[in-house]
Amino acid sequence: MSPSLPIDSLKDTFLTQLKSHHLVVEAETGSGKSTRLPIWAAQQGRVLVVEPRRVACTALAEYVAQLRGDQLGEGVGYAIRFDNRFNDQSQIVFVTPGVALRWLSDDQLAAFDTVMIDEFHERRWDTDLLLALLKQKQTHRLVVTSATMDSLRLAQYLGAERLQATGRNYTVEVSHLASDSRNMPDIRGIEKKVAEAILPLHQQHQDILVFLPGRKEIAQCAAHLKQVFSAAIINHQMDVIALHASVSDDERHRALTESDQQRIILATNVAETSLTIPGVTLIVDTGLERRTHQRNGRTVLGLHAISQASAEQRKGRAGRISAGQCIRLYGKAAPLERLTPPELQREELVESMLAAASCGARLDGLQFVDPVPEKSLMLARDKLLQMQAIDPNGLITSHGQLLYPLPIDTLFAHLITAMPDKASREAMVDLAAGLSVYQRVWQMPSGEENREKLAQWEPNHCDAMALVKLLRGTVPEWLTIDRDVLAEARQLSRQMREALQLPDLDAASSVKREPWLNAVMSAVPELVYVRREKRRQALGNGYAEVSIGRDSRFPEQAEAAVVFDQFALPGKGVKQNLVLATCMAPVTFAQLNQLDMGTEELGEAEVTEAGCRVAHRRVYAGRVIETRWQAPQGESAFAALVEMVLDGVLVDGLAEQVRADIHQWNLYLALGRYQAETCTRAPEPVEARDWLNTQLAALGVESAEDLALFGADDFPFDGIPTWEREAFDREFPYQVLLTDLTLNIEYRVGGKRVLAVYAGGNRKTDPKRWELPRWQGWKIQYRKASRTIDIK
Repeated sequence: MSPSLPIDSLKDTFLTQLKSHHLVVEAETGSGKSTRLPIWAAQQGRVLVVEPRRVACTALAEYVAQLRGDQLGEGVGYAIRFDNRFNDQSQIVFVTPGVALRWLSDDQLAAFDTVMIDEFHERRWDTDLLLALLKQKQTHRLVVTSATMDSLRLAQYLGAERLQATGRNYTVEVSHLASDSRNMPDIRGIEKKVAEAILPLHQQHQDILVFLPGRKEIAQCAAHLKQVFSAAIINHQMDVIALHASVSDDERHRALTESDQQRIILATNVAETSLTIPGVTLIVDTGLERRTHQRNGRTVLGLHAISQASAEQRKGRAGRISAGQCIRLYGKAAPLERLTPPELQREELVESMLAAASCGARLDGLQFVDPVPEKSLMLARDKLLQMQAIDPNGLITSHGQLLYPLPIDTLFAHLITAMPDKASREAMVDLAAGLSVYQRVWQMPSGEENREKLAQWEPNHCDAMALVKLLRGTVPEWLTIDRDVLAEARQLSRQMREALQLPDLDAASSVKREPWLNAVMSAVPELVYVRREKRRQALGNGYAEVSIGRDSRFPEQAEAAVVFDQFALPGKGVKQNLVLATCMAPVTFAQLNQLDMGTEELGEAEVTEAGCRVAHRRVYAGRVIETRWQAPQGESAFAALVEMVLDGVLVDGLAEQVRADIHQWNLYLALGRYQAETCTRAPEPVEARDWLNTQLAALGVESAEDLALFGADDFPFDGIPTWEREAFDREFPYQVLLTDLTLNIEYRVGGKRVLAVYAGGNRKTDPKRWELPRWQGWKIQYRKASRTIDIK
């Protein structure tokens, strides 16, 4: 017989209202809503319970099966990635949101009568999307639960009845460890602060739960606590347990099962909701979490202070079995957000838009609890159109239907389906699997000897090929890997291989690296980055920039790479994000040229004994990746001849003459000196290159040899009337020649400013005002290199 819980008071009302209404149930953490409500709802048909986390799915399924006296996988089951235990007769099935969305796209969840979305206040994009789709379809009875969400607003959104359960089994005393009441959560010295909070109190409590932002802090804190407890010569053994999304089943059971030994459980916010951790009477809350947010158009993972709602959730983990205590390592009046912002407002929407399309809906046509940013919608739509995953109407294409079921990022799914042959497709599957797990499979060796062995084992210095080799073969004994992560990557690869009817991982086809990477570059050109010429650590693709990640093997002599994986860190203040390239595959400029990447540009021209020739350059992201010298032909001939004239190579003196005439004409117009009765040219600004093109065409010039027949006097520019030009040049000179100093003059007519720019000469001092033309009423400045001064 399970103990009485606060939620029990709602049972009769819940069952009565569920027959004809959607329900929003608001109850504090520990009230029993995650376990009781599915059992009650099952009296009125099959129930799908959507839990935001895998750990909660399996743990709750086990517990609810125990409450009902069922064998797990029979009356109560679960389904998560790589693992499911349920059958067609299971009355209650716990699933993650991703599984629920895929089942919705397959058969509209036809096998279930009630869908319960638990812990909705976490505001994941997939739970928000699932609720919006089910609200639109109106095919299921909906139950949405939350400990902290604004339930009245949610009930109004759904047109649902709102039920509230109040009361807690035991009180939780809250105290704050901060020098000032407004101190925000701070990561600095976090392991020491945790130890200082625990040491004076651990003997007064049973188990202790510490909330930390991530795996790194959990490992640091565990090491520090063991050291502190050892140094304090404490006479009883303390079991320090990690709890996060990627812990092993053994660690999860240790954390969620009562023990005779006192435990310190170091957890991320995976322990914030749903999970019942028996024996916990002391909470230490650092007030920190890692979550995504948008910055400069990218989704980045950053360290954040938690919301007030999350703080209440964390506090609620204590007080289950007796009076509890919560120590917060920040000020009582710290200005925390009230609620955690929804993921749909802080992340890119490519995956959610494809999921919506797969379920027969347009993301921008759904009604959400909170509005979705218009800019994010446009960017997602553009990306999916480029992938040909949706059509112009936002509906899913046959290609999109292939992408969506693959349990990986939409980009990787697109790359897999875009591969032209089986071997390349298999390589892309294995690489995608290796990059889709929760952390790196392998670590770069630190010693020189092992790095040399790595270079011999994978001689192309290609992160991508190294990862593919690891998934397919025996792991070298000198390479540090995470075997649990590797096992999950291999399992994901096998799952995708089976879905795509490819050979099993053990019988993988050998892939030729260059054709595979050529196929990747053809499918998604924006993955190609070239090195900056001066900042060798940085690479660009014309739209974005990445820095070479510390664990990448990208060699110094390589100039271009396919960047398969990136990690974005938020910049400080107004600075751009720091985006690290963490999986790079070196490629050559020759490969880029072969694929016609970049744009063709005409470079300098020259006249040799063999005749005239022009540099044809291929430019990608600001780098010249190929230069070919060719004789001017067709339309490029005029452009080449014009460039040679403007460079002073052809027709001596013409370049300076044309620039001066056209500069003065444009200035004449800007100053309002134009008079229709005296000027023969229309009052329109002229560009030197365009004018010369027109002149050459009119004269029938086709080659440098033709131009040799002409002199500068054969190209008169009919601009300022001849009788007016000399006086205008004295008043507004194009160039000023002083002793040992030549100045080019620029006029800023709108601001009545003259800028005298150093063009040559040996003078060390600045020009004096008396040396320059009068320029009555104009502000005069002198610029040399990056230095600009006022001349008075």
